[in-house]
Amino acid sequence: MSTIVAPSLLSADFGDLRKDLEMINRSQADWLHLDIMDGVFVPNISFGFPVLKYVAKYCEKPLDVHLMIVQPEKFIERFQELGVSMLNVHYEACTHLNRTIFEIKNHGMKAAVTLNPSTPVCMLSDVIRDVDMVLLMTVNPGFGGQKFIEHSIDKVRELRRLIDETGSKALIEVDGGVNFETAPRLVRAGVDVLVSGNTVFSASDPEAAIKTLKELS
Repeated sequence: MSTIVAPSLLSADFGDLRKDLEMINRSQADWLHLDIMDGVFVPNISFGFPVLKYVAKYCEKPLDVHLMIVQPEKFIERFQELGVSMLNVHYEACTHLNRTIFEIKNHGMKAAVTLNPSTPVCMLSDVIRDVDMVLLMTVNPGFGGQKFIEHSIDKVRELRRLIDETGSKALIEVDGGVNFETAPRLVRAGVDVLVSGNTVFSASDPEAAIKTLKELS
């Protein structure tokens, strides 16, 4: 299976968002990754439902929504109504994680759980068979353009072992500092899905950048 590439909208040009969405539609990108931040769970605010509604209207790729918010379970139905394909919730933000995972699935979406850099993979042992994907943050969440955390490579390998040992079908996604130097190492360690913002949207040819990431194996 070729690497799944999910460009991160956070690095797009919000002054001309339609242009960047059309580029994503033309490209080999598999998904579009959207980071929703509330200024509480993370020290930043990104965008909310008005922007997401616009993106859902014009983007032809599946939407991979990453909720960096407190009480994400309150908004599951609204994300379903917008046609979101994959809903990521943070382990650290969910008091009742198992309930939240099944609530997402009951609303017809795939369920993913995200881990902060300081949260160990073993915390997912009780839910790994129930999730469709695990997103490992390879920078501290809240801002784009941060330096890749090197320990993340070992963490990917550990997660791959947990998935293999339990028979889970979960994909491994990474977000943060994913570029042409770190991406091949991550894929070799066992990553299925690469989220990349600056590397794609700051490139002179974003479609070519996506193609390069897509061809990693």
